[in-house]
Amino acid sequence: MLRQVAEGVLVHESAFVRSNAVVVRGRDGVLLIDPGVTGAELGCLADDLRALGQPVVAGFSTHPDWDHLLWHPRLGEAPRYGTARCAATVRDQLADADAKQRIADHLLETEIAGQVPLDLLGLVTGLPAGTGQVPWDGPRVRIIEHQAHAPGHAALLIEERGVLVAGDLLSDVLVPMLDLDGTDPIEDYLAALRLLEGVAGEVEVVVPGHGSVGGSGQARERIARDRAYVLALRDGRDPDDPRIGPSAEPGWEWVSDVHEGQLHRLTR
Repeated sequence: MLRQVAEGVLVHESAFVRSNAVVVRGRDGVLLIDPGVTGAELGCLADDLRALGQPVVAGFSTHPDWDHLLWHPRLGEAPRYGTARCAATVRDQLADADAKQRIADHLLETEIAGQVPLDLLGLVTGLPAGTGQVPWDGPRVRIIEHQAHAPGHAALLIEERGVLVAGDLLSDVLVPMLDLDGTDPIEDYLAALRLLEGVAGEVEVVVPGHGSVGGSGQARERIARDRAYVLALRDGRDPDDPRIGPSAEPGWEWVSDVHEGQLHRLTR
């Protein structure tokens, strides 16, 4: 079910790890950001848009993780964009003929096994390097590219609506997940947070890839919380973070395992 979070901006939250798809209304249709996750949810999203009389005129994937690269035939054949580096990473991933099967096999361990449509996975067109906004006929959507979490990750600022679509940053349930294969995962993450801090004064609503939508003031609070976590990892300290340990939200205790894995990799 779509719900409005700002004028002309709606969010559909998946039951699976609280993934957020974002709809931005334009003149002739909508921009659809990170749709997911199951076939039934994508069909519901298509139904909601049809009821609104709003075709999809453009799509955008914030980064090259499988759950941000999904699509459904009922959403149409609009161009689907990502940053140049995101699209290149997706091409490299899908060059392996077994890539989709590995995703399907991984999902066998979850409650959505067999429910995720992978046929249209990753059909993303890379925008020229340095492109500053999403090319579509709607509110200006600024692209803030960085290298935290995944190559070519982009946050999107819907300027006229004061909405920051943060991708897999600024979650209230997930700790920062670093790209541990990157050259400098700690500094990449801190640099991304500095970029987001630079626009936080323009933000009234923040939509993370997973978790709750935040209202006024939440962007700065979440940036500060993510920075404190990353600095604790850098310094080898135990983070004082409500997303891990005994204070974690029920059902999200596994985030502590993510934290322990990152700490182990960085220490090693």
